[in-house]
Amino acid sequence: MSVGLVFLVVIAIAIVGFFIGRKRAVLSVDGDVRKLHSLPSYYGQTVFIFSAVPALLVTLAWLLLQPLYVENQVSAKILPGDIVEGSSLELVMADVRRISSGLDSLVASGNVDEDGLKLINAADTDVRALLGEVGVAVASDVQANVFTASMEYRAKTAMLKTAMAVVAVVLSLLGALIALSRIHPEYRARNVSELAIKSLLILSSMVAILTTVGIIFSLLFETSNFFRMYPAKDFFFNLTWNPQFTGGSDLGILPLLWGTLYVSFFALIFAVPIGLLVAIYLSEYASRRVRAIVKPAVEILAGIPTIVYGLFALITIGPMLRDYFAQPLGLGASSSSVLTAGVVMGIMLIPFVSSLSDDVINAVPQAMRDGSYGLGATQSETVRQVILPAALPGIVGAILLAASRAIGETMIVVMGAGAAAKLSLNPFEAMTTITVKIVSQLTGDTEFASPETLVAFALGLSLFVVTLGLNVLALYIVRKYREQYE
Repeated sequence: MSVGLVFLVVIAIAIVGFFIGRKRAVLSVDGDVRKLHSLPSYYGQTVFIFSAVPALLVTLAWLLLQPLYVENQVSAKILPGDIVEGSSLELVMADVRRISSGLDSLVASGNVDEDGLKLINAADTDVRALLGEVGVAVASDVQANVFTASMEYRAKTAMLKTAMAVVAVVLSLLGALIALSRIHPEYRARNVSELAIKSLLILSSMVAILTTVGIIFSLLFETSNFFRMYPAKDFFFNLTWNPQFTGGSDLGILPLLWGTLYVSFFALIFAVPIGLLVAIYLSEYASRRVRAIVKPAVEILAGIPTIVYGLFALITIGPMLRDYFAQPLGLGASSSSVLTAGVVMGIMLIPFVSSLSDDVINAVPQAMRDGSYGLGATQSETVRQVILPAALPGIVGAILLAASRAIGETMIVVMGAGAAAKLSLNPFEAMTTITVKIVSQLTGDTEFASPETLVAFALGLSLFVVTLGLNVLALYIVRKYREQYE
């Protein structure tokens, strides 16, 4: 039984239990609902909750733990001789998973039935040909035991999926029976229902926190593995980035950090003045009709995919900066540069700065404007000397949030700034950022057993610390502002 079908069966049992529970509550008082402690629907809700929630939680936990259990059981049977030279247990298990999915496809296509699958000699070349028909490529040097492990992996997965379906349905029925048995006129169904719903809301609110904690711990774990293989001193203070998967790598973060900050600097230099001027115009000078047109038009920029901005940088902005500035000034001959990525990224950041600044400026009390006008100040003087100083903490928060967005950008940098890791002040030279190198280090068939791969996690943790600090600082400034003027 598939996972989707299990969910549908559990929800169907819960819905039927809802109607049965409500009817049972009404029948317990001979139709006089005034004798019930709670409304009849609350009795139905308790049955629905007891039927659905435990079964669904167990199913979700099962889905998370099942792959770990199966891989642990199967990998224990992979012998050292099954791992060819240049490979590893992780790569062999990847082959096992791929072949297992291919065997499922063979059975689903009708080429081989379940009985025939058990009789197949896993090392036979005909099996490789059959797997190739369903899009699974198998290398010729894969050992016979790997095919056997793949069949065991498939069998254990299927068995555990069946067990999961049975456990989920039994739990759902058992929960429904327990909830139905507790229904009587004095049963505080509303209290139970509201407590259960409150618990679910608390659990839902914990998802974001637990996700953040999981990200941090995964980064810390892999980063600690990296620093066991590569000195932390060289990572943080080396001026060279030169990964060599054959050994002898230089993995200094400073060139990448410099490129990240340099590109973000030009992006903010372009986005902040324009975004702030747009916010001032929309909040203080534009009529309602103009504001209704201009504000959504500016915010459309935030909805454009970053790959489109990257193409714009590659085809338009890069060649223009090269032909009209870099080459005439003798500063470079490449269309990929820090300035190219910075300008295009700045265009992308304009709605972030303008929308947040516009909201902050509109939050300034009208009494401050009226007081300035009452003292004889003009509108421009009021904006410069009253509104902007009052809105400054919120504007700074908007700028910091835009900066954290710029630091985490990838596609615009790939297509606009290039992939060269270097320390240079020339904005017309190609450079790269931390996010680009994270992608490049994890692209392809890699295993987490070399410093050249694990360095991506150290880079990710460093970037996470920088952006988290900017976000915390921005939120602190904005909240302080709101407490003062709301």
